[in-house]
Amino acid sequence: MDKLLYRPKEAAAVLGIGRATLYDLLHAGKLRSIKDGGMRFITADALRDYVRDLEERCGQDVA
Repeated sequence: MDKLLYRPKEAAAVLGIGRATLYDLLHAGKLRSIKDGGMRFITADALRDYVRDLEERCGQDVA
């Protein structure tokens, strides 16, 4: 089974960005996260959606 939940440090590594940048994306509402107790997670779907949004924005900038 593929991994479904990523801790912020792991999600940042997957995206190739720093942890501070990841938190900036979360605070700006550009990347979704969930909390379970005191722990924050980013879902695999949220990571895919963020990348898809980036692709769509880049496509609009070129046109």
